[in-house]
Amino acid sequence: MHILLIEDDLDLGRALQSALKVEGLTSEWHRRAADAPIQVDAGLFDCVLLDLTLPDGSGYDLLERWRRAHNPVPVIVITARGAVEDRLAGRDGGADDFVVKPFATAELVSRIRAVLRRTARQVSEQWVVGNLVIEPRSRSVRRDAQALDLSPREFALLLELAREPGVVMAKGELAQRLEPLGEPLDFSALEVHISNLRRKIGTESIRTIRGVGYAIRV
Repeated sequence: MHILLIEDDLDLGRALQSALKVEGLTSEWHRRAADAPIQVDAGLFDCVLLDLTLPDGSGYDLLERWRRAHNPVPVIVITARGAVEDRLAGRDGGADDFVVKPFATAELVSRIRAVLRRTARQVSEQWVVGNLVIEPRSRSVRRDAQALDLSPREFALLLELAREPGVVMAKGELAQRLEPLGEPLDFSALEVHISNLRRKIGTESIRTIRGVGYAIRV
């Protein structure tokens, strides 16, 4: 999972990036509103951590702009403001959650996972897709109660497909999500990983839409 972090505090930003890395989450960090993306690409970012008080503007303005454009990426507001009216303003502006500084990084990571589960229409730590049971936190997969041995790349691939079961994910988007900090994965390499994953979870589990992409069967 790839996180967009917008936080002006140098020490906090570094600490958050380190904490996210420990949890297996990659991140892109900006310190000013002017450096934030005009729109948050749902094909690249899974969640936004947004500070409200930035040196060149308000996080509220960024949030309003993204939501006005119907951007679906979940946003967690992180701020030193703890007043009820501030939290309500964040919620009304389209924030999915609100964390007041100071906070434990473990709590923030837990909230990120909870928001992602909600947006993926998942209600627990276990994602059930057909005869598969996926546990993102423990990075484990079972098929008909039998544990599967997936490589890190295969697990990441399965996780991306399982976020929206039945929905076709374009090859380009999937390739970018698997390499959020670098060049997108080569399509030939992607096809090899898809083939290996099919062999382990069932050849009929993943549909190929020729010329478009892939979808995991519900």
